[in-house]
Amino acid sequence: MRQNRILQLLNDNRSAPRAFRVQASDDASEVTVYLYDVIVTEDWYGGVSATAFVQALASITADTIHLRINSPGGDVFAARAMETAIRGHSAKVVAHVDGVAASAASFVMLAADEVEISDGAFVMIHKAWSFAMGNADDLKETAKLLDAVDASLVRTYAKETGQDEADIAAWMAAETWFTSDEAVTNGFADRLANGDDAAQASAWNLSAFSNAPKPKAQPGSQEANDPASEPAPAATPVANAKPEPDFAAMKRRLDLQQRL
Repeated sequence: MRQNRILQLLNDNRSAPRAFRVQASDDASEVTVYLYDVIVTEDWYGGVSATAFVQALASITADTIHLRINSPGGDVFAARAMETAIRGHSAKVVAHVDGVAASAASFVMLAADEVEISDGAFVMIHKAWSFAMGNADDLKETAKLLDAVDASLVRTYAKETGQDEADIAAWMAAETWFTSDEAVTNGFADRLANGDDAAQASAWNLSAFSNAPKPKAQPGSQEANDPASEPAPAATPVANAKPEPDFAAMKRRLDLQQRL
């Protein structure tokens, strides 16, 4: 049994520099929205909820919105609500991948009119996760839902990138991390950003994922001189680790369900 990976992302990144804020330009013609957090259904455990994001977006009357992203992803349905709000907004939306647009954040990114990605940033796509308890029938229903979610994501990625659906499905199955150059080449971004203002993807603890790139070692450090510390090439699958069941997370989820 795997632990709830969204809860793991939140728990692993309690001390990470996380932010969700809206900042207007001096003349209010442009607004910058910072999505530097995990995407969640509700704010009860931290992260950016769809409700908070959609309400903030609806209050913006500027002509241009710059959506700056450094997010490891999160809840697929919350992200779909964010995606819908972006597509329906009257402003021109330009997404900037500053560090990482992983998992659910990757299709929030693709809802923008334009996408640019900083050198050293990553985009990641993978098959949907879930956390399920119950009998065989319950688990079969969860599997059917996950299949439906994956199929919808394949269609979205293929439509936005121009890639073949079979290739998209294979990339998702392998949990593929695209470098900035690969993201542009494969249609996930329109261009590389000018300058070097990328937030480091290493600001996030990405151990909830199977193939996450290793943080870059600082120059002169022991890790920088160790060939074994070099990041694995993007899109290279590795064997999935089998973490111990997170019983604390299971209890929290059950307690929450009982309160609903």
